[in-house]
Formats: sequence, structure tokens, C-alpha cells
Amino acid sequence: MKRCSTCNRTYDDSNLSFCIDDGTPLTTVDEEDDTTVVRPRGTEDNDWNAVAYQPPGSYVPPGSEPSKRRRAWPWLLGIGGAFVLGILALLIAAVVLLPRLMNSARNEHARSNTNQIENSNTNVAESNSNSNTSEPVNTPPPTDHEQVLRQLTDLEQDWTVANLNADRKKLDRILADDFVGQGDKNQLESKADYIRNIERNTDVDKWEFTDLKLTLAGDRATLTGIITYFLRDRSVSFDFTDKFVWRDGRWQATGAEIERRGAPETDL
Repeated sequence: MKRCSTCNRTYDDSNLSFCIDDGTPLTTVDEEDDTTVVRPRGTEDNDWNAVAYQPPGSYVPPGSEPSKRRRAWPWLLGIGGAFVLGILALLIAAVVLLPRLMNSARNEHARSNTNQIENSNTNVAESNSNSNTSEPVNTPPPTDHEQVLRQLTDLEQDWTVANLNADRKKLDRILADDFVGQGDKNQLESKADYIRNIERNTDVDKWEFTDLKLTLAGDRATLTGIITYFLRDRSVSFDFTDKFVWRDGRWQATGAEIERRGAPETDL
């Protein structure tokens, strides 16, 4: 005999293991202690067939949970909708931003071209025009006294380097076609004679210009001063007067006079 410890009902079916009312596991008891016997419904003992115990619907055995069946179509629908919205957003952004980007690029290109033109004009007007270009530049002569003095001082430096190195190519650019200078024996010499007779001088270590004075009149300029050559064992100074003309967008030398200071004239 078996008894339910919760409701105290007893069962004489040895196949039962749980109470059919509350599902409590049954415990075995002696038949002598049987005070109440509950028999299954039916008129005959042998007509009743025990039904296997079924736990209540709310009872869930430990370790097992009812599987939830998930539907896939809401996820697919959501992903598809997000994809469509993303495409629409990209199209709208392209329609709105593309014209602005194109206008910005055109404006930037125009500004770049303008800056290049302005920089080119500024360089031509302010820098020394004696660059290595052979194309004539029709620009007016500079009128600022200090600017012209700087330009001609730089030109005098280039002229001195070309003389010492016998750089005929540079001299051809510095000297104007109508240049007339003073030769070794105080005779006049043309540009062609000057370039042909020039010889390299390696005795001069350095030189300096002092007492520079400029006379400016339109496209003509005259520069006077003193040039001192420092040789290995001595120094030699000369007074010079150089004349220039503004032609083809640069200063060109049209004449040169030089005279030794102090001691009688000797070769460097």
C-alpha cells in the first residue's frame, strides 16, 4: 500500500508512484496501518485500469523548458526595411551634397588659378628680373628707390661672379646688346669684345661693395660705389660707375667705368 504525504490518501495499486490529485510522490506503508483505502472509480476491482500519472500542466521538470518557436519573417522584414531606408538616405544625400561638392571644387580651382596669377605677377614685379628666361616681359620699370637699389646690388654680385668665373653665358644675359665698357687700356669695348676677352681669375678670395649710390630716372639707372677685392696677401679697391636700362622686364647693363683707388693700377 502507498500513501500520499500531502493529502494522506492511500493507494493499493503498486504501479502508482505519485498522487493522482497533487502529484506528490507516494510512500509505502504497512497494510496493517491502512485506515483509509481509496480505490479507483468502477464497480469491479478488476475492471479498473490504472492511468499513468500525468503531471499538472503547469509543472515543468527541472532542466527542461518549453521551446519557443521563433518566427523568421519579422527579422527578414526588418532587415529588408533597414536596407531600403539606407539606400534612400544615400540617394538623398547624393542629390543634396553632390551639387555643393561640385560648386566647391569649381570655386577652389578658380581660387587656385587666381592665386597663381597673382603670385606670378608679384614675383615678376618684385624679384630681380635677371632670371634665366629669354622671353621678353613687358612690365613697367620699378619706381621704388630701395627696391631698385636691392635689385641692382644683386645684379652687381652676379656680374662679379660671372667676371671671376669667365661665365660667358651669364655675362651675355647681364650685358645689354648696346653695352659699351672700359677695356684694360681704357679703350672702349663692345659686349662681344667684353665677353671674348674675359678670363677666369682664381686669386680673389672674396669681395665687398661699399658706398653704393643710385640715381634713378624712369627706365634708366646709374649705380656708383666702391668694390674691394680681397686676395690672398692683399686687397685692391676700385671706384666704379655702372649704367643700366630696364628692358624686356629686367635690368641690363649698358655701360661700365672702373678706376683703381690709391696705388697705381696693376693687375689683380
